[in-house]
Amino acid sequence: MNQKSYFGIAFSTLLSASYLVSLPTSTSANTLSSSNRQLSKSVIEVAQATNVDTNGVERSIFEQINQYRASKGLSPFTRNSKIDSQAKNHSQNIASGKAGFGHGGFSERIKATGISYRGAAENVAYNQGYKDSATQAVQGWIKSPGHRGNIEGKFSQTGIGVATNGKGEIYFTQIFLNNR
Repeated sequence: MNQKSYFGIAFSTLLSASYLVSLPTSTSANTLSSSNRQLSKSVIEVAQATNVDTNGVERSIFEQINQYRASKGLSPFTRNSKIDSQAKNHSQNIASGKAGFGHGGFSERIKATGISYRGAAENVAYNQGYKDSATQAVQGWIKSPGHRGNIEGKFSQTGIGVATNGKGEIYFTQIFLNNR
């Protein structure tokens, strides 16, 4: 079976009255700058599966991410259902073809949580053909400096959403917020 994975990241920080959004990729970086915004996009290849318990995969990702943070002496994330909902919606939209793979609409997802925040970030992944898709996604993120930076970042809350489609593709979104 063919195995594939792709990853992408987004980062947003509120600084005074301005914000920064960057979305790095492994292939190229396109930057759009204005006085308040910088946008850079990238995608990193990685993993795939079928017949998936998406709630179980989400729990597994949450546990693995917090185990990784503990191994680095970092405090665990708190899972937030409002953030989960936005992450799930994004993964479902990608899986159904309503949205492209990546971070389009990231700022809108963060605002839709209704949570005041100082910083926000997002990791996305896609995989197919792996028995343990959660571990593939987490390990791929950890191997990528940008994704790992989000995982190790000074965020306090997270939300995770996983969705599949009829092709057996699994899409993962993890959103991070710092409201401290």
